[in-house]
Amino acid sequence: MNRFGVIATVAGVVSLPVVYTMFRRYIAGGVCTSEARMDGKTVLITGANAGIGKETAIDLAKRGARVIMACRDMKRGEDALNDVAEKSGSSNLVLKQLDLASLASVRTLAEDVNKTEPALHVLINNAGVMIPPELQKTQDGFEIQMGVNHFGHFLLTNLLLDLLKSSQPSRIVVVSSMAHSMTSSSFNFDNINCEKFYRKWDAYGQSKLANILFTRELAKRLGGTDVTVNSLHPGAVKTELSRNTGTIESIAFQFMFLFFKTPKEGAQTSIYLAVSEEVEGVTGLYFTDCKVKEPSQAAQDDEAAKKLWDVSAKAVGLE
Repeated sequence: MNRFGVIATVAGVVSLPVVYTMFRRYIAGGVCTSEARMDGKTVLITGANAGIGKETAIDLAKRGARVIMACRDMKRGEDALNDVAEKSGSSNLVLKQLDLASLASVRTLAEDVNKTEPALHVLINNAGVMIPPELQKTQDGFEIQMGVNHFGHFLLTNLLLDLLKSSQPSRIVVVSSMAHSMTSSSFNFDNINCEKFYRKWDAYGQSKLANILFTRELAKRLGGTDVTVNSLHPGAVKTELSRNTGTIESIAFQFMFLFFKTPKEGAQTSIYLAVSEEVEGVTGLYFTDCKVKEPSQAAQDDEAAKKLWDVSAKAVGLE
């Protein structure tokens, strides 16, 4: 190899780490730069035992918030609470049991919070289920992704609304996904619980579309109050949600994980919407990388949002 070949080879080897580092910084996306404190504020985070929920809990606890970690598995929740306490230096943490696949569990938690908490300033609907390989149903007969990602959070939010209103200014943060755009051109009300067919990615996308439609309709209903609600795409994040991928998907994910966000990076937009002064009074919008982003056309269908609200209210027994 001549000297030009050697130089080119060395340059390539040296530049690869540099290029990868630069690309990772790009993938990491936006960062919440707000230094707002949360002293005297109470926050409830669903699915706070792992992933972006846990990282969100750590950040808000560091800011002085009283953080209620609502988790399905209490053993994992206890381990997470201890970890959050250690990393945040906060002892103002509470662990509560919540299984979003059970409307009875949702009602029990909401009743507990309403009785024991004098205020609730931020509700972060973070927990989720992603692409189980086979059709699964919740205790109440909902397709599990729609049941956990939408119906469970829909009921929880509604049951905590009075407390949020009495604590205003308050905020509701709904973790959705860019996967909402993977669905058809409109929300499929005829297959809301996979009555006709089950395709895991389609069902997941439908549940994430429901998150945004719910946010839009709720923002309208909260008009005239100082309670805001916004949804977000956290980014492609390396979390436990990918555990349901098949063999081929798993191999692909292992490669793509090199370019995915860390949970801490993925939590930034949730944190931003919970604390930033920049979004004070902002409501009904969809964010990614700490910036407003226009969702799919299906996610901007206000008629579908109203219909989904009515369908959901009936399904969870709020009518």
